[in-house]
Amino acid sequence: MSANRWFQIGLYLLAIFLVTKPLGMFMVRVFEREKTLLDPLLRPIERVIYRLCGVDETEEMGWTEYGTAMLLFSGASLILLYFVERVQQWLPLNPQKFASVAPDLAWNTAVSFTTNTNWQAYVPETTMSYLTQMAGLAYQPRINVLELNLDLDAQHPVSN
Repeated sequence: MSANRWFQIGLYLLAIFLVTKPLGMFMVRVFEREKTLLDPLLRPIERVIYRLCGVDETEEMGWTEYGTAMLLFSGASLILLYFVERVQQWLPLNPQKFASVAPDLAWNTAVSFTTNTNWQAYVPETTMSYLTQMAGLAYQPRINVLELNLDLDAQHPVSN
């Protein structure tokens, strides 16, 4: 390996090392609901979102409420992904001018990626636009993992 590659790896590891402690401390403050430097900027936005969604931030979710919210969120994500696939020909980041994905393939793909099975009956590079791949197909598996992690965190809270 060249010296430049070793330098890049070292720089990357140094950057991770330097942000680990401050970012970790910030996350602890956020999860403990303590005041942070970003509160003056983000708290008003957070309150508006809570108000629009009808969320009481002081009340914990029960398992049925959490399950319902997770299913509704997954359903909305599925419909959004299906929509993006169906209208990709008119969306930006489609330099190859791909046509919209056929209804059955779009539904199959949306369900597959929402359920995290990621079964593909197509070649993404010749079927899906850049936007569809980035904002749709790459988004779904990550948000599914986030939902699972939130569920596990709710079931097994960390005690001090």
